[in-house]
Amino acid sequence: VMKEAIEPGQRPKIERYGERLFAVLKSARYVEGAGSIEFGEVHAFVESNFIVTVVYGEDPTLSRFREEMEGEPERLRRGPSTVLYEIMYRIVEGYTPVVEGLENDLDEVEAKVLGGDTGVSSRVHGLSREVVRFHQATKPLAGALERLVEGETGDLDPEERRYLRHVRDRVLRTTEQIEGLR
Repeated sequence: VMKEAIEPGQRPKIERYGERLFAVLKSARYVEGAGSIEFGEVHAFVESNFIVTVVYGEDPTLSRFREEMEGEPERLRRGPSTVLYEIMYRIVEGYTPVVEGLENDLDEVEAKVLGGDTGVSSRVHGLSREVVRFHQATKPLAGALERLVEGETGDLDPEERRYLRHVRDRVLRTTEQIEGLR
């Protein structure tokens, strides 16, 4: 499993290896003006008494999160799984501005096309490509969360299950919005 952590470019997933949980998450940031998305990748290994994260790319959200957690030891005492779930939540919350950026740029392109500007075809193609890439970065996480939340494993306490359902619902909402953009 540890060998997988040093391999960037994986699809989002959450897998169990005995008592160990391994997650690959994609963070996203919309680059205004460029009409593109910058992706980061977070690999997390969780066991009963520790969590190890490997971060590829820039993600200021997680460094702020770490500082927050270090300042609140009672949150850390809830355990490594809870830390992972909060990381997932932060990453998923970061999808909202990406959807908004894509929507704004697509509205702008639509207005140009309807106004008779035929020179925007390359921009349409570029935005379409970004929508597809974003969908590929978010859709697998929804399925992975579904399996984790609704799975047969009874090791999730009710609070963790509720929290994960909330994260899953946020991801599903994002994937539905992306599918609408497509």
